[in-house]
Amino acid sequence: MDLQTTIYLVVGATFALYIGIAIWARAGSTSEFYAAGGQVGPVKNGMATAADWMSAASFISMAGLISNMGYGGGLFLMGWTGGYVLLACLLAPYLRKFGKFTVPQFIGDRFYSQGASTIAVICLLVASITYIIGQMTGVGIAFSRFLGVSKEMGIYVGMAIVFAYAVFGGMKGITYTQVAQYIVLIFAYVIPAIFISIALTGVPLPQLGLGADMTGTDKSLLLTLNQIVNDLGFGAYTTSVPGSKLNMFVYTFSLMIGTAGLPHVIMRFFTVPSVKAARSSAGWALVFIAILYTTAPAVAAMARMNLHSTIAPVVKTGGDVFAADASIKYDDRPAWFKRWEQTGLLKFADKNGDGRIQYYNDKSKNEAFVKKAEAAGWKGNELTVNADIIVLANPEIALLPNWVIALVAAGGLAAALSTAAGLLMAISSAISHDLVKGVFAPNISEKGELMAGKIAMAASIVVAGYLGLNPPGFAAGTVALAFGIAASTLFPAIMMGIFSKKMNKEGVMAGMLVGLGVTLFYVFAHKGIFFIKGTEYLPLIGGANSFFGITPEAFGGIGALVNFAVAFAVDKVTPEPPAHIQQMVENVRIPRGSRAVDGAH
Repeated sequence: MDLQTTIYLVVGATFALYIGIAIWARAGSTSEFYAAGGQVGPVKNGMATAADWMSAASFISMAGLISNMGYGGGLFLMGWTGGYVLLACLLAPYLRKFGKFTVPQFIGDRFYSQGASTIAVICLLVASITYIIGQMTGVGIAFSRFLGVSKEMGIYVGMAIVFAYAVFGGMKGITYTQVAQYIVLIFAYVIPAIFISIALTGVPLPQLGLGADMTGTDKSLLLTLNQIVNDLGFGAYTTSVPGSKLNMFVYTFSLMIGTAGLPHVIMRFFTVPSVKAARSSAGWALVFIAILYTTAPAVAAMARMNLHSTIAPVVKTGGDVFAADASIKYDDRPAWFKRWEQTGLLKFADKNGDGRIQYYNDKSKNEAFVKKAEAAGWKGNELTVNADIIVLANPEIALLPNWVIALVAAGGLAAALSTAAGLLMAISSAISHDLVKGVFAPNISEKGELMAGKIAMAASIVVAGYLGLNPPGFAAGTVALAFGIAASTLFPAIMMGIFSKKMNKEGVMAGMLVGLGVTLFYVFAHKGIFFIKGTEYLPLIGGANSFFGITPEAFGGIGALVNFAVAFAVDKVTPEPPAHIQQMVENVRIPRGSRAVDGAH
């Protein structure tokens, strides 16, 4: 059976499974729509949480980022996994004890203010909509490559699939669909990694293969990879740290508290029947997440090895040999190369007109390497490889069986669709439950609220699809903006709401607004969008990394510190919260005897 037919069958079967689950798990009440009735078991919720957590960024992009960045890419592993541990230990049990459906509802009730709830809704919408752009883009990429349709058509199909199980099933349909999606994505990630680890090192476990010797040699995979990338003018794979160590620390911190504050994952802990179940499901989710996250470094290194071995020139900068003619001819490029060229994520530009592919670091600080490259007639790097293709193309580069390639296609789509559904649920509940019922129509019936939720979900899918088709110009350059917004707004508010019974509404509202403002200002101000002289934009700050070398993507951590500082400063000069609120906080911090979730809470 040819590759395309195999992909159609495997992906089609997974889509049929998702829709079948949606038909079976239709939501009939607001409790089922917002919290799956509060009766999801810990293991199933752990799987659903893992699928919700591991987005297209985890499945498609993370290994690609590590592959490109080397050791420095570990900040994504540390940030995202550390953030989950933070959420599981510090936030989830207490939020479950509080017994509400949404993060804005918790903030509104804890800080006895509709204003606080509304600000939280705004922050949630900005973070979630920014995040969902990447999911829809991931859907488009996977469809365009594997199903032979345009990126636009892929996004339309993805919208239809999510509509089928999210609008009618709500959180109940999304939960059971995410269980299936986790199984699909984890097999799709691990099985190719096992095949490739065996081929390169003879070790079946990729986690161990990463440190093992290459097959037929006495040199480890990482040392071999170090030699290859050094020979091509890149920094050593095992020690490269882009930017400063301070930036790496702040970036990791921002990702940690940002992921802990993302509302679509927090909502998963409202679906279990008790605080004990919330703790248990958090533990199970960590196990399920760890399977992929411990495999990712091996996937990254092995993919980089395969990529260079297939198309990179053989270069020896330390000796007398500089094999400029060892690069492959463009006309002889492999079949996988041709397929990925069609997506625009792999691009070749013949700068010196020799018809060969020169893939190297033309900005290398190694003067000897640069001189030899110039002497060989090279005019610069000729190959652009988007990090997003590393995981998806790796099985094709390694010449794995067609069914493995098809499984990876299904896994990439499962990862993107599962997180997109979770984000849409967070957006929908914020609009229908926190705005419609909480502000504009507090006396709305349960049936009316359920209908409002479904309409909000459908509208959110349309908006998400539009943004996927027409992503804003800033989206590609600020990948971590969603995490930065959650870090600088929602995470501090939740932390203060749980652990500071003296924090009042004035303090938390001021903190969220200033945290959001400072973060967005730093992200955009260096582009000069507010200040114009003649026809030139003048930056309001001195460059993108003007604050101690910290990049805009990492600035959410600084925004969080500003949030805390402003909140406590305002709290000191404004009245204390009412006594019953302080007593409620005391009760929340004792996570025992949680009441069942129902439509009234």
